[in-house]
Amino acid sequence: MSTDRREIDRIVTAALDEDAPWGDLTSETLIPADATATAALVAREPGVLSGIEVFAAAFRIVDPAIEVERLAADGDRFAAGDVLARVHGPARGILTAERVALNLSQRMSGVATLTAQYVAAVAGTGARIVDTRKTTPGLRSLERQAVRDGGGRNHRRSLSDAIMAKDNHLAVLTAGGVDLATALRSARDRMPHTAHLEVEIDRLDQLDAVLAGGADTIMLDNFSPDDLREGVRRIDGRAVVEASGGVNLDTVAAIAATGVDVISVGALTHSARALDLGLDVDIALAESVGVAPAAPSATGHP
Repeated sequence: MSTDRREIDRIVTAALDEDAPWGDLTSETLIPADATATAALVAREPGVLSGIEVFAAAFRIVDPAIEVERLAADGDRFAAGDVLARVHGPARGILTAERVALNLSQRMSGVATLTAQYVAAVAGTGARIVDTRKTTPGLRSLERQAVRDGGGRNHRRSLSDAIMAKDNHLAVLTAGGVDLATALRSARDRMPHTAHLEVEIDRLDQLDAVLAGGADTIMLDNFSPDDLREGVRRIDGRAVVEASGGVNLDTVAAIAATGVDVISVGALTHSARALDLGLDVDIALAESVGVAPAAPSATGHP
């Protein structure tokens, strides 16, 4: 499922307003108003594509006369040198939208590519790779889509979507002398019947109270592989088992092998690097209208 067009337009418009609040002084000064250009979105390294509609939206919003031909779809794998899209239209608009279009598509493709690596690492185990709320402020919708494009799944979108009692919640409850099982049952009595209750624990001796409280999902945070296996055994299908903490590409396969249902990975969004994509202007066409484009860099124009 792709991000809603209205959400894409909201995010891209805000990014364009940030990058060119009073117009693009360089393009409006140097580039003839009637100049046209053709450019190609080129991969400098292999990866998984995400954000092609976001890329196209940047040009559409700057100038509806710009045409974007999509040559690859979100979720597609590509090699270095592959052309992922072509852009044609008024040169001023293309140059104005270029940086925002690249920034967002590079970011999303980086998240998708990293996610695909995690998904491949747990193949055959039955464990799902999911994201967290450790996203870039303002870009959560796009980064969640990028996780899906990489073959991962989404956790809750926001604090409003589910009840998730984490270590600090439990610390407040414990300090107040509230019995955990009783507190969880009381929460279940008050929550909407469609809501989901997840509880994070960091010790096996918390399991009985959480199970008695009726948790739908139990997150085992920073557990060793042996303790994860023991947690899975003791929960015995009475709740979804999620593993979190200490997850990286070196450890994720061993975590998945313990039998957990879900592995949440903050690194998918907080540690993914932007993938190397560039927008290369067709030099012959640009020269025909008197435009002297700079040599393409690894990430397009600064």
